[in-house]
Amino acid sequence: MTEHHFPLAAVVGADSLKLALCLAAIDPAIGGVLIEGPRGMAKSTLARGLADLLDGGRFVTLPLGASEERIVGTLDLDAALGEGRAQFSPGLLARADGGVLYVDEVNLLPDHLVDLLLDAAASGVNHVERDGISHRHAARFVLIGTMNAEEGELRPQLLDRFGLNLALDGQPQPAERAEIVRRRLAFDAGPAAFLQRWQSEQDALAARCQNARQHLADIPLDDAALGEISRRCFAAAVDGLRADLVWLRAARAHAAWRGAAAIEPVDIDAVEDFVLRHRRRQQPPPAAMPPEQGKAPQLAQEQSQGEGQWGELPAQPQAMGERRVPPRWPKKP
Repeated sequence: MTEHHFPLAAVVGADSLKLALCLAAIDPAIGGVLIEGPRGMAKSTLARGLADLLDGGRFVTLPLGASEERIVGTLDLDAALGEGRAQFSPGLLARADGGVLYVDEVNLLPDHLVDLLLDAAASGVNHVERDGISHRHAARFVLIGTMNAEEGELRPQLLDRFGLNLALDGQPQPAERAEIVRRRLAFDAGPAAFLQRWQSEQDALAARCQNARQHLADIPLDDAALGEISRRCFAAAVDGLRADLVWLRAARAHAAWRGAAAIEPVDIDAVEDFVLRHRRRQQPPPAAMPPEQGKAPQLAQEQSQGEGQWGELPAQPQAMGERRVPPRWPKKP
């Protein structure tokens, strides 16, 4: 029996997320997409819909309890025990090659497993050295992770390694909500008929994605675009240089998505929030105001910082002759 998936072209709204997913599919080296939002926002539907746009339509879900061996692969025990030879048994990364690897609640995974996933997503290769086996295989997949920030955060070092980051609106407008439910009911009532209705839009989306993948390498990563991106990254006070590289790749993917021959300002602008949302640091606090003329520097500093004593009266000038020096206590022996 053929399994039917809800088509990405029929998803209501979520235009920014659909764009980010397509850009990651055009250039998986971007490093995947992290989707933030509450449950019930069709995150898995969007991820599975993206897989249907790719050749082969591979969609691999990583369960929360997966071990490192199941993810990267390990020694084939049957071959080792029965035939006395070391043979590699592929893991989830090998199965996801050419498709989508979906990790729900990625923030609940152990950090070292998230590291493995991000390494493979960025390099497109899985290299295993264990149990007397040295094996290397392609692992070029689109990594899609989801998380609900209320259930725990990712460490900043891991968060930075996701190429793009978006947050879903948990409160769509009433008309949009109604249309989402309407289409879902229509799909559940007759998946084949629903897919037929949206086939032309889905085919056009798949063709556009495939064409962009084929022409991606023809678009240069030019110095003008890099210069503008680097200036903006510096202004956003991001740590490291990963943002610059991801932004440049994402802008090139967007240019390929548009069918353009070069990166243009519209491409840089289109992906800015995707790249900086999880990397932008808070703006530094404003510099302290200079002391007002006529005020003692120490008093001005205390007033500007709100550190004066509650109910304290302002200082009053006194003549030098009337100044009273408080008595000193005798020093202890």
